[in-house]
Parts: sequence; C-alpha cells; structure tokens
Amino acid sequence: MTVDNMKKKALDTSSEGSDNGKVELKRTITLFNGVAIIVGSIVGSGIFVSPKGVLAEAGSFGAALVIWIMCGFLSLIGALCYAELGTTITRSGGDYAYILDAFGPCLAFLQLWVNLIIIRPTAQAVVSLTFAYYVLQPGFETCDPPKIAVRFLAAICISILTFINVFSVRAATRIQDVFTVAKILALIIITLTGFVMIGQGETEYFTFENTNPDVGKMSLALYSGLFAYAGWNFLNFVTEEMIDPYKNLPRAIYISIPIVSFVYVMANVAYMTIISPREMLESNAVAVTFGDKVFGVMAWIVPVFVSLSTFGGVNGLLFTSGRLFFVGAREGHLPDFLSMIQVNRRTPMPAMLFTV
Repeated sequence: MTVDNMKKKALDTSSEGSDNGKVELKRTITLFNGVAIIVGSIVGSGIFVSPKGVLAEAGSFGAALVIWIMCGFLSLIGALCYAELGTTITRSGGDYAYILDAFGPCLAFLQLWVNLIIIRPTAQAVVSLTFAYYVLQPGFETCDPPKIAVRFLAAICISILTFINVFSVRAATRIQDVFTVAKILALIIITLTGFVMIGQGETEYFTFENTNPDVGKMSLALYSGLFAYAGWNFLNFVTEEMIDPYKNLPRAIYISIPIVSFVYVMANVAYMTIISPREMLESNAVAVTFGDKVFGVMAWIVPVFVSLSTFGGVNGLLFTSGRLFFVGAREGHLPDFLSMIQVNRRTPMPAMLFTV
C-alpha cells in the first residue's frame, strides 16, 4: 500500500470512535453540501450592495465589469491554492491550521485570536443586521426600520441558527443547501431580467467613458469587489467532516468559484441595463433599486431574496466559526472545554455556544 493510500485510508476511517475510544466529528458533508457552504458563504449581502463601491472607484460601468471579472479570477487562484492545502494538511481549521503547520504556534495563535475577537463576531453581527434590516424594510416604506427591532431580530437570527448547528450537523447543512439555492435563484432572476432589458436595447450605460485612470482608485475598486467574493476558503474549516475530502474538497472549489464568478458578472450586467451611474452611486442597496425600477408592485421580492441570502450567510459563518474555535482549543490555544464534542449529536457544542 502506498503512502498516499495509507493516508487516505486513515482519513476516511469512520469517525464513530469505536476503534480508538475517542468521540470525534462525523463525516457527513457531501460534495453538494461543500458547494453550498462555499457559494452560500460568498453570496451574502456583497453582490447586492458592493457594485456601488466598485463603480465609485472605477468611474465607468465598463471598467467596473473588468474589475468584477478580475476579482473572480483572483478568488479562483486563491481557492486553487486552498484546494491543494486542504488535501495536504487534512485537519479542519482552514487558515489557522495551515499557519500552524507552516509558521508555528505563535503566528497561528495570533491569527486565531484576531478571528475570535474581531473578524468572526463582527462579520456575523454585520450580516445578521443586514438580514434583519431587509426583513423589516417592506413594513417601513417611508422610513428605516427601528434600530432596536433590527438588533432584536438579528439576535434572534443568530440564536436560532446556533441552536440548529448545535442540534445537528445535517440540519445545518440542509439549511445551507436550501438558502444557497434560493440566493442563486434570486441572482438568476436578476440576470434573466437583465437579458430581457438588453434585448429591448437598454445598453446605453455600457461604456468606458469616465474611467478613472488612477491606480490607487482601481485598487480600491478591486478591494470592494473582493469583499463580495469573501468566503471562498470557508470549506477548509470543516475538512475533517467531509466525506472523501481528497476528491470532494477540490471538486467543490472547482465547481463553486466559477458559478459565483458567472452569476456576479451577469448580475452586474443586469444592474447596468436599467440603473444609471448616478442612480447606482446614490443607492445604498443596488439590488433593491433594480427591483423598484423593474418589478413594480413585485419589488418586495428583492428584499426577500436579500434576506434569504444573508440568512444563509449567517449560517455559514456560524458553522465554520465553531469549527475554527474547536480546532484552536484542540491545539491548546483556547480553553480545553471548547474542544469537547456533544456525544449524541456529534457537534462541537461548547465551541458553537461560545461563538454565539
């Protein structure tokens, strides 16, 4: 038996714990689940609001489209590197696990705690607040929803999803699957509407006129676009729970990034058919502005789709954050109790509760 086959056999061994007496996380994440985790984590609120930031720095719709394509290409390069890392270093934990192996415990410790204190909590809070805002918006047509209501609904969103993640890995991945399909459907509807507009001759805004030649501005436009692509590395946080990760991890990455890149570029094309540069720069939610101009009395459907998208984004963040803290505790960089697993549910319950 070759070394690679021995490694693969060890990795694919059942996680029931009957052989070594340990309670371990079970391998329940399929290829489809993996695609849903990546796509669902990337497609949050970014594509519905980031086009404004890209256009503001790029200066023209033509240059903005080029930026979106470049962002997809850069994300694909990063994702391919993570596909290689995920099949070489087969532990969960993503960036943290790779830094630990490559640079040692000091830098890994710092990276873990930056995620713990700043990156993960703020990201989950922002996405859940976005979810709550768009859920409440249809009921407040002439003003913004009350801040206390938005915060309360965001807290409920996080609490419900944490309970589901603690209760069952399969239930959490099912939620991710369903809401990923919903958000891709929303972008497909926007894209098809854009094609109809192009067929009607709505192409006057497709121009490179007023493109900003400043490299610094283009860099900021690229940054705004890359924000919308954030999340392509999230599947690497749950490598130990994937079925046959040697095959399914790379496949999930190869499938997900092209899908996201295509729907992002096409959604921007759709926006540009009907929204002028001035209107886009004045809008706080480009997709909502698009819905108001195109769907008429059905404009409420866009806030609903944004809500579904951000709800799935919160679930993806919670799912992967719990695994990150679980692995950090297992390596001794967080209190030991966070590395414990609920015996019956086979979920990292302490780490999940700590996350919420």
